[in-house]
Amino acid sequence: MTADVDTLRELNDAYLESVRMGDVDRFREILADDFLCSAADGSVLDKSQFLDLTAGPRTLRHLSADDVRIRVLGNVAIIHAATRYTTMAEQEGRGRYTDIWAKRDGAWRAVAAHVTRLSE
Repeated sequence: MTADVDTLRELNDAYLESVRMGDVDRFREILADDFLCSAADGSVLDKSQFLDLTAGPRTLRHLSADDVRIRVLGNVAIIHAATRYTTMAEQEGRGRYTDIWAKRDGAWRAVAAHVTRLSE
């Protein structure tokens, strides 16, 4: 299980960096084809819609996670974390996310994400 947790920690970091940098190619690698995201605005995006959004203009200058909790439950893993971010317009914010990963054909893929933004 330690190897899985280490892999998931690396994938979590890659996911965050892909959000910050708008890295569509990396997301194509780590998102499952049936990926769904419940966005902070209440919308639900499939993989194609999520990639389209990611390909748009970059919105974040900084994004970091803390209080990262990784739970492996067989071939499924749940990652909970808190975020702090700075927009390109220098507005600071914070939020939380929950990502669900599934191990398919020996590789971890993100199958679902839920994002919230918290008011200060």
